[in-house]
Amino acid sequence: MSVLDRIPGNPGLSRRQFIKNVSAAGALSALGVSPYSFADTSENEIALPDYTGPNVIMIRFGGGVRRRETIDPEHTYSPFFCHDLVKRGTLFNRMEIDSFEGIETSHGQGTLYLLTGKYDKYKDVGDKFLGERFEAKVPTVFEYFRRMYRIPEHQTLIINGEDRKDEEFFAFSNHNLYGVEFRSNVLSLYRFKTFLLRRQLESGRFSGKELEEKQKALAEMEALDYRTGGKDEQGQELIKFWERWRAFYGETGLVNPRGDRLLTELTLRAIRELRAKLIMVNYNDPDYVHWGNMNHYTQGIAIIDQGIRQIWDAVQADEAYRDNTVFVIVPDCGRDSNPFANIPCQHHFNSRSAHEIFALLVGPGVDRGKVVDRRVDQISVAATVGSMMGFETPFAEGPALEEAWA
Repeated sequence: MSVLDRIPGNPGLSRRQFIKNVSAAGALSALGVSPYSFADTSENEIALPDYTGPNVIMIRFGGGVRRRETIDPEHTYSPFFCHDLVKRGTLFNRMEIDSFEGIETSHGQGTLYLLTGKYDKYKDVGDKFLGERFEAKVPTVFEYFRRMYRIPEHQTLIINGEDRKDEEFFAFSNHNLYGVEFRSNVLSLYRFKTFLLRRQLESGRFSGKELEEKQKALAEMEALDYRTGGKDEQGQELIKFWERWRAFYGETGLVNPRGDRLLTELTLRAIRELRAKLIMVNYNDPDYVHWGNMNHYTQGIAIIDQGIRQIWDAVQADEAYRDNTVFVIVPDCGRDSNPFANIPCQHHFNSRSAHEIFALLVGPGVDRGKVVDRRVDQISVAATVGSMMGFETPFAEGPALEEAWA
């Protein structure tokens, strides 16, 4: 059965309606109608259909992880994920990142492979040493989703880590038919700090030279994504979100969680307060192994496992999410297995294990307790998300993982 014949968890969207929606959007583009004219709806604009399908929570089991410490029952540091959640869904235990020339096994690149469904040779746009300010050439799943349905940007979210500022700008591509008007939004400490500094300036807290320095700092923070043309403002729903965060945790940064625990807290609040439909959580703590201590890596995996459990429990406790949310959990990259390296578990040397990852799908419409033991590609995730949510991904090159459908 084709994925289009049956969209898991979305009984309200028939195959016929799905094809009708996709065809209508494609026909408009063919006629030269700019997609920007229907990014939002009003009586003078083309009305997009409401979205009634499943929510999707994509979790980047990030910072690069090996199969041994994650899906291997005898060696895992992720017991909830390995011993409990895997039994509830479909595990693709031989997912890989392709190894053809120029394909990097790293965090930013892997994230964009997941979001776009396409391998690409990314280069830092600022040409900085070790810079990872990448810009996708083809649309992300967020853009496909918001172009297809009437979804406010505060309900499509990237939850980003404080040490990965370059990934703040993965919210949209440079594709001429998609782009900024269909972007997701971002929850991160960087976004909170920008909000906070703006509020502090509005309150008249600073004066003299300090005022000039703070104004300059805010201008630099707001200008980091030059592609938005001044449109990278977080709307009223997210402003209210940060106001509540500030009231709860204060302004010092010494009270709120840090590292991947911060991402878990942001995700829980995004579910509870923003009712997000499509989320990508970019965990990354295992990458602290670069400091040379293996415990940083294994502890990072344990922290992610705890976060996944908290998010899972929150979804199960929420009536609107419980039977209407699919989890897609997949690493950004693997890690090196060379036991003689001075610093363990690297991922920059193009070793075989750095290309070896996995994916787990769990939720309504997904087979339970199933293991798909064949090679599949990381770039299949984007088309899989599109299939679940009822939108096409025409620029994605990986096929949907259809074995997961019950």
